[in-house]
Amino acid sequence: MVKKMVSAKSDKGFIYNLEAFISKYKLPIGIIGIAILLVAPHLGFSQYIMNILIKIGIYIMLGLGLNILTGYTGLVSLGHAGFVAIGAYTASIIAIKSGMNFIPAAILGGLMAAFFGLLLGLPTLRLTGTYLSIVTLGFGEIVRTVLMNWDSVTNGTLGVKNIPKPEIFGIKLTLANNGLYYMMLILVALTTIFCIVLINSKTGRAFLAIKTDEMAGIMMGINVTYYKVLAFVLSAFISAVAGAFYATLIGYVDPNSFTFDISTLILSIVILGGMGTIRGMYVGAVVLISFPEVSRKLMDYRFVVYGLILVFMMRFRPQGLLGWKSQMPYKLSKNVKKRLQDLENSPS
Repeated sequence: MVKKMVSAKSDKGFIYNLEAFISKYKLPIGIIGIAILLVAPHLGFSQYIMNILIKIGIYIMLGLGLNILTGYTGLVSLGHAGFVAIGAYTASIIAIKSGMNFIPAAILGGLMAAFFGLLLGLPTLRLTGTYLSIVTLGFGEIVRTVLMNWDSVTNGTLGVKNIPKPEIFGIKLTLANNGLYYMMLILVALTTIFCIVLINSKTGRAFLAIKTDEMAGIMMGINVTYYKVLAFVLSAFISAVAGAFYATLIGYVDPNSFTFDISTLILSIVILGGMGTIRGMYVGAVVLISFPEVSRKLMDYRFVVYGLILVFMMRFRPQGLLGWKSQMPYKLSKNVKKRLQDLENSPS
């Protein structure tokens, strides 16, 4: 009997053991990771490397935003670049024309994208699978077309130039003073905390119920219409704020900055890292954003590689690289454990 238990434990493999190790030591691992991120600008990296790190942070935010929609709710979007573009253009135009600082401008850009997420979510309530993907793909292309042709507002194909950098207490945040890097860390941390709180809340459980079995969710009294639209709104807001930060980092945006390739890249991050996981967005962004920089010769073929990643992951490992949680025992809350102990101790 003991031999069977030992062999069963060893059969769970490397992934299970790695997940068990991370779960056991997640606090020290997290502290070490945060410490490394905080001191990274002081390790002698060039501005080019710091720029890549900031882009990785932006795409972590984009992955977390799409993960709410695709990973938790089960709604696949192929037009998320549209929300990124709305956030980037709205924040940039407001900042240039009114002199508004980045933070309020980014919030306004997020709210504008959230409004369009509401408009997109309502007519797609009866659509799932391929049909929903086609509609969202069309949305992304419509946004790009509007940006190209609305010359009086967006400056057409010439794009928006001289986007101001964020300022805090009169100090301009740039790559040179590492201000943009630390702002990126703050934005990623806030987005991560929000997603953790969301998925552990009633709303997060409703999202997962809709993804698992929509009809069962309806029978349990879940307002599917409300939660689907809410998923679109939250996902659009996070993506737009990331888009606004991308615009202030680059200092220039045009319609070609938000093509279908960007939507594919964001979706690839979600699928590669692990749909429905938060840690997976970090790994997916690190792998796919740093990959073209490491392999410059493959730069022209990066989207071919992203497509192949999507195909192979969906075929051979649909849960993603870090989608291991289903292999671990489900953790009961303290209240549930207390009730079970009370039942065991109570006289039959």
